[in-house]
Amino acid sequence: MSPANQSVGWAARVTRVFRATAETTPQDWAALSAWVARQGHALDASAARQFAGGKANLNYLVALDDRPAVFRRPPAGPIAEGANDMAREWRVLSRLNACFALAPRGLLYCDELDIVAAPFQFLEYREGVAIGGELPPGLPDDAPARITDTLIAAMTALHRVAPEAVGLGELGKPEGLLERQLTGWTRRAAAVWPDGLPGVVTDLISRLRRQTPEPAGVSLLHMDLKLDNMLVDRETLSPNAIIDWDMTTRGCPLFDLAILVSYWMEPGDPETVRAINQMPTTAVGFGSRQDVIEAYFAATGTAPRPLHWHVACARLRLAVAWMQLYRKWQSGDLVGADYPEFQNIAMAVLDWAATQFTEGEI
Repeated sequence: MSPANQSVGWAARVTRVFRATAETTPQDWAALSAWVARQGHALDASAARQFAGGKANLNYLVALDDRPAVFRRPPAGPIAEGANDMAREWRVLSRLNACFALAPRGLLYCDELDIVAAPFQFLEYREGVAIGGELPPGLPDDAPARITDTLIAAMTALHRVAPEAVGLGELGKPEGLLERQLTGWTRRAAAVWPDGLPGVVTDLISRLRRQTPEPAGVSLLHMDLKLDNMLVDRETLSPNAIIDWDMTTRGCPLFDLAILVSYWMEPGDPETVRAINQMPTTAVGFGSRQDVIEAYFAATGTAPRPLHWHVACARLRLAVAWMQLYRKWQSGDLVGADYPEFQNIAMAVLDWAATQFTEGEI
């Protein structure tokens, strides 16, 4: 049995770790093996399997130098602005582990487009369960509270890392991050709705422009830190890794928190919005969005600040990202049974974001 198969262990029995063959995107493993060999390493992709997690980047369990590793690359086709940035992720993961142990180590990186027509990298493999839309069976009753605490602790620990200490002091442009997020996602919205923005998008963007808040300092930001980007031990629920660092930057830490909150659904939320189903937070034992916000401020020891703008902008971001994935599915660059509904989900999230912002609700 190859190391790629050996490494899966109990996790494969707990949750759907890999994609079905019909939903797997093939790769040119011969070309990749040849490139790896030229770097002085050995790739065994004979048992390569694509991870089920991840809506955009493609991730595969392989063996590198007889050890489990992750091959990671963007999807095929045109890449949306700011998305799937392998160079940025490599820059982060080749440094961050020195001060933040939950970051997997970067192993190899290639920006040559003549290998698989996209930049790619090999990353350290970490065991663990990524908790998606449903809790794995057999967890104790206090599991929701424990994994919530673990996620908040990981976020606050990341925000305490001094970027300069890990060679990331020049990453991104922290000044004006909030304004640039709004401007950038406005451009991306125009790209996914080329025939004209829906009225709800135009109205929400206009109101957000008029009310941009002052930043709450500068921290290292993950920019997509949610439960399915944290790998936890099945038995202890302790964290083994934080994954998906391709959007990492520096800026206002409250936007990182708002991104998490934008995914955090409650039982009373509209059913059309709960269809986002990225985290099982409607299950018994999970707190509310307000609970998460209060836990973050308590953990950081900072005074609470309003997050209505940040969360509304994060929901705009989420909706546009879902539309980007829908368009890539339309063009045949992504395969999966979930993508056909992404347009409807995006519109539901936008309507909800506008309503919540108008009513001053999180």
